[in-house]
Amino acid sequence: MAADTFLIPLIEPMEARLEPELPVGAGWQYEPKWDGFRCLAYISRDQAMLYSKAGKRLDRYFPEVAASLIASANEPCVVDGELVVALNRRLSFEALQARLHPAESRIRRLSGETPARYMLFDCLQVGKAQLIDEPLSARRSALRKLVAAWAQPGLSLSPAITDVVEARRWLEESGTDTDGVVAKRRDGSYRPGERSMVKVKRRRTVDCVVGGFRYASKGNIVGSLLLGLYDGAGLLNHVGYTSSLTLADRRALTPRLEALVEPPGFTGRAPGGPSRWSNERSTTWQPLKPELVVEVLFDHATGDRFRHGTRFLRWRPDKAPRQCKMDQLVA
Repeated sequence: MAADTFLIPLIEPMEARLEPELPVGAGWQYEPKWDGFRCLAYISRDQAMLYSKAGKRLDRYFPEVAASLIASANEPCVVDGELVVALNRRLSFEALQARLHPAESRIRRLSGETPARYMLFDCLQVGKAQLIDEPLSARRSALRKLVAAWAQPGLSLSPAITDVVEARRWLEESGTDTDGVVAKRRDGSYRPGERSMVKVKRRRTVDCVVGGFRYASKGNIVGSLLLGLYDGAGLLNHVGYTSSLTLADRRALTPRLEALVEPPGFTGRAPGGPSRWSNERSTTWQPLKPELVVEVLFDHATGDRFRHGTRFLRWRPDKAPRQCKMDQLVA
């Protein structure tokens, strides 16, 4: 594990369950839910090992963060937080993903051009003191003292408040740099791998043009609708997808969409091709005439794209496709 054998064994990070509303009452602490990579850091005398939620090593991809932790820590410790990358003063998940590259030369270059920041929100060990079974209030106090003593760039104490009114304001303003708000019990211990926290995401609706579709992996029926929005130059850009249609709706929709098949579908940014995680059939898409408009529900957008799949709400025959513009994604 590490040169300091008394460091706790590698654990799974504590997780959160999705709820529709923030919990209210004494004893709750609220924190921003950052749009980044969850990261546990094991810091010993001469190394910092960064682990993803799945237990994969990340320090190779974020050497600047590892270096700052090594230079800062006066004693071994284990901390929890989120790795983020800012681009043009906004967090960029795409820039963060770009760091996961096999070429060390590229990683080194990007670590200088787009350095990552480690937003710390929990402390599991300091020196020989193991804090997993301590309440969050004690862990937070230990973390605050640690970060206050660290003078290296790229290391920040993530904000935390107990005022639910302010937390609701955070939630209303989320959707770009942050992905919602996380609520934690101040008297709760750290429970590895358990969904002991609460996360709440802001839900918004947007009207999109259906610029294409993909067939389902089995059967010649629609699997997902490919969504587009027009930019300032009048180009239709692919921004995401929705697949939350019933089987009956997909069957009824298939001939309707097949009658509208016509290239190019998207005149700006188009859907990507196959990757090592998907087969050719799942990435082949059919371009459509830009005639259909749908309203979908989404929780987060970054880089002019939806970060997650959206939920189909309804068709919008009353809305002209050209009215579906990118400015709807502005928080």
